Amino acid sequence: MKDLPATQTVPLQAVTEYLWAEADMLDARDYDRWLGLWAEGGHYVIPVEKEGDDFANQLNIAYDDATMREMRVRRLQGGFSISAAPPAESVRTLSRFVMEEVDETTLKVRAAQHVVEDKFGRQRVFAANVEWVLKVTDEGLMIRDKVIRLLNSDGMLTSISYLF
Repeated sequence: MKDLPATQTVPLQAVTEYLWAEADMLDARDYDRWLGLWAEGGHYVIPVEKEGDDFANQLNIAYDDATMREMRVRRLQGGFSISAAPPAESVRTLSRFVMEEVDETTLKVRAAQHVVEDKFGRQRVFAANVEWVLKVTDEGLMIRDKVIRLLNSDGMLTSISYLF
């Protein structure tokens, strides 16, 4: 295990707690607080393809910059989207946190995520590998990028009434 990156700037426990707090905000549908977690210039991405990172040139379920994240949140909060009426209840579980790249200002973290959705009396379960690029700022951690690679992304082009 000596080839694992050093976590001198931010301990793994602090990163884990931050990402658990993000998941809790999403489960509570506290989208305004969630928007406040984001650094400038980043993207929220749910690609259809399991491989690759040229998200601007491939099919995505979501490819949101700051403006699109804000618009998505307003639709979810306002009930103007058929997928948001009524909103789904969700429970997220995050595990297997791995810090892949660490420097003074940026952390790349990946984890496994399970989301259980309950809507209209039925439950669906989604599994994903999630990657975050986190910025280390004077105010604390902020999300620059979040990429959710759903295991069943090719069958997911249906409505979802929450954020992963």
